[in-house]
Amino acid sequence: MELILWRHAEAEPGGPELRDEARALTAKGRKQAARMGEWLDRQLPGSCRVLSSPAVRTVQTVEALGRKFKTHVSLAPDASAASVLEAAQWPQAAGAVLVVGHQPTLGQVASLLLAGQEQDWLLRKGAVLWIAQKQVGEQTLPYIKAALTADMAGK
Repeated sequence: MELILWRHAEAEPGGPELRDEARALTAKGRKQAARMGEWLDRQLPGSCRVLSSPAVRTVQTVEALGRKFKTHVSLAPDASAASVLEAAQWPQAAGAVLVVGHQPTLGQVASLLLAGQEQDWLLRKGAVLWIAQKQVGEQTLPYIKAALTADMAGK
């Protein structure tokens, strides 16, 4: 299985007059999402499952990919690392799963898979961390297949 974690692109600031889930992408965020969406579309297998938080900024981010996706409440801004892994069916699902979500959860998922404990690792806005698995002797070990920020994904 391969798990691709995509943090939503830059969004407008929150505030008392705007619910967190309703925050939309900024103009810069739309550009970040478009760049990363184009790069991901070239890299992802056609059979990749795509899952997104239902928050406006994550839906706008994943729409830039131009593929079918499903929203999951278990990927919302207050999600736990465990709920993200359960939605993605890590590690038993076949193929690749792209999860579009939020900080600090995505960083916690990455640290749990790669370091064995949940820590607050930072993924930049619009960035992708691609985690795959490799059989080493009796063990199946996760490794970083790719890590890319939106500004490195192209123009």
